[in-house]
Amino acid sequence: MEQVEQDPDFVTLSRQFKATAMELISVLEQKQKTGGRIKVLLETLPLHKLADIFVASFEMSLEEQLSMLDSVDPKVRLSKATELVDRHLQSIRVAEKITQKVEGQLSKSQKEFLLRQQMRAIKEELGDNDDDEDDLAALERKMQSAGMPSNIWKHAQRELRRLKKMPPQQPGYNSSRVYLELLADLPWQKASEEQELDLKAAKDRLDCDHYGLSKVKQRIIEYLAVRKLKPDARGPVLCFVGPPGVGKTSLASSIAAALGRKFVRISLGGVKDEADIRGHRRTYIGSMPGRLIDGLKRVAVCNPVMLLDEIDKTGSDVRGDPASALLEVLDPEQNKSFNDHYLNVPYDLSKVIFVATANRVQPIPPPLLDRMEVIELPGYTAEEKLRIAMQHLIPRVLDQHGLNSEYLQIPEAMVKLVIQRYTREAGVRNLERNLAALARAAAVRVAEQEQAVSVSKDVHKLASPLLDNRLAEGAEMEMEVLPMGVNNNEISTAFKISSRLVVDEAMLEKILGPPRFDDQEAADRVATPGVSVGLVWTNFGGEVQFVEATAMIGNGELHLTGQLGDVIKESAKIALTWVCV
Repeated sequence: MEQVEQDPDFVTLSRQFKATAMELISVLEQKQKTGGRIKVLLETLPLHKLADIFVASFEMSLEEQLSMLDSVDPKVRLSKATELVDRHLQSIRVAEKITQKVEGQLSKSQKEFLLRQQMRAIKEELGDNDDDEDDLAALERKMQSAGMPSNIWKHAQRELRRLKKMPPQQPGYNSSRVYLELLADLPWQKASEEQELDLKAAKDRLDCDHYGLSKVKQRIIEYLAVRKLKPDARGPVLCFVGPPGVGKTSLASSIAAALGRKFVRISLGGVKDEADIRGHRRTYIGSMPGRLIDGLKRVAVCNPVMLLDEIDKTGSDVRGDPASALLEVLDPEQNKSFNDHYLNVPYDLSKVIFVATANRVQPIPPPLLDRMEVIELPGYTAEEKLRIAMQHLIPRVLDQHGLNSEYLQIPEAMVKLVIQRYTREAGVRNLERNLAALARAAAVRVAEQEQAVSVSKDVHKLASPLLDNRLAEGAEMEMEVLPMGVNNNEISTAFKISSRLVVDEAMLEKILGPPRFDDQEAADRVATPGVSVGLVWTNFGGEVQFVEATAMIGNGELHLTGQLGDVIKESAKIALTWVCV
């Protein structure tokens, strides 16, 4: 062994081994604060034993161990030991580089996590631990009392366990919590307690809220009668079709009131995205449930009367077809397990009474129209509009503007003039707007004439009953000195305007402007040679159109101007043929 240790090659290998081993020991001392004993062994052991003892402290594979045992030559053993130590040193350096790179790329969310964990520990030490645990416990109790079906309750429990394991700062925490809150807020079994259905009371309410529409009211009474005899009957989906302003929405509200159920309105006008009906999938940022599930959440019962308003205004584009999504909603065989994409669990819509409204039938897809019973609401006649205005519109308009019949009076004759000269519509919305304009003008006059008079206690002590019903000097209204015991409402009614405002024809023109329509227009224009009257039917009511014909020098051909349809063009040719014959 002495000869081997004096061999120059062996000495060189020993120096290389010691240098590599010392470098490894230095690295280990920085990481583990150990290595002193190994350094002592490295300095004191003989060179031929150094490799065996030093390498034995490392983890090696079985093949490497056998290779070391098979090497009899000390130089070969020392060379293999140097290679093994160097490989271990390089692996430690690579691990350090990876650790430094990961620590350098520590994201903001991870830093926030560390800070929040420290803050949480500080709060626990201070006894101020009001974190999300209490909120999650309250959410769990709310979910338990929601009355979910067993399969949905199991799904909710899995989501809740997953939420409890997530830190609050994790990106998916808020979305999971909002989802569970929706499950807890939905009315799975909570329903409105239906009162005893009184058909006579329902008919009286319909007559009180709506004038005319006798056939429509009769169909609604028949619908309610079937519901009374068989409450769980799957009745048809009523679809009220008619021009604007004829009372389609209020009819649906009257059905809900007669049944004693809550009423929720879902506006479908302009809806072109299927997700508005079925909801967005939870994988999308900002996802939310569809309008149906959201409406049930707002109304908080599972059996409301749900109005699908303007169902003919839905459209389709690349985002899907909402009308096709409504097929499942309105089909009693399928809506038992309606699947909202956001909810991702079946929801029973069979207890909901659906009512739809539309202005026209043509835009509604045939499969969707087949699931509904269409009830057409015709436009009101002039006499019906007059009765509606006197019984419903004028009292409502006066109440909305803080007036009553003592301040403003609109005679029937003036209402007729408003109907004939300022409104030509199937409904009564423009009529109500014009009546509101008259009420606003009266409100301005009342506000200008009314004066606030405050009577102090000292003045009241000097007042005498002889002052009752005296006209105050310089005032434009009659005042009455009241006892101190009266309330403010009695004081406010003590000041009355001396003159009531009665609407006349001059006031109509001053407030509403010159008449938009003239009764004599038809007679004057028809008296002109070459002018004829044409009748046109639209979804918003009938119209009168004037057709003018002019004879010019030419080949005897008929030329039509304007954007005319095929039916109008054919009518003009028929009229020309009849004249020629």
